[in-house]
Amino acid sequence: MTDRSATIQRKTSETDVELTVDLDGTGRVDVDTGLGFFNHMLTALGRHGRFDITLRCHGDLEVDDHHTIEDCALALGQAFDEALGERRGIRRFAHAFAPLDEALARVVIDLSGRPAPVIDLDLRRDKIGDVSCENLHHFFVSFAHTARAALHVDVLRGDNDHHRAEAAFKALALALREAVARDGTDEIPSTKGVL
Repeated sequence: MTDRSATIQRKTSETDVELTVDLDGTGRVDVDTGLGFFNHMLTALGRHGRFDITLRCHGDLEVDDHHTIEDCALALGQAFDEALGERRGIRRFAHAFAPLDEALARVVIDLSGRPAPVIDLDLRRDKIGDVSCENLHHFFVSFAHTARAALHVDVLRGDNDHHRAEAAFKALALALREAVARDGTDEIPSTKGVL
């Protein structure tokens, strides 16, 4: 069985990100981005996806949360892409629903090698904790680009924006867990023979 982990270092004038992801982990998560609510979302992603994630980000939070969330998402997507390699023997397609109390989210993913994010969180507040709601949308878009995935995220209902956002992250975790699962073959799951 091949190792499916990746370590990413992303350093810019705005952020310094160090990330390790193991797709075949147990859900051990150690995250510090400087943003409490974002840490909470990434922890949900790792735990429910059963991915081991270690992430440290020092970002220009004195400006705002945009660069931190964007660069963490880009690094996370890149780590998934690198850990999957040629994407041999994975299920590739998956979908998941996740509720959180009154909120319900649906994620459909294709690890196709072609980025195509379609995201509808329909968050109504400007911020949840220390995170701008527009940047939660941007997280999913940025992740899809570097993971090279078609990613559809829809929050179908919910009154509480914390619940709506968390349901979306949990649904992503469950869909990713299924999409990266080994299918017992060594085939690249594509009629083209490459992803």
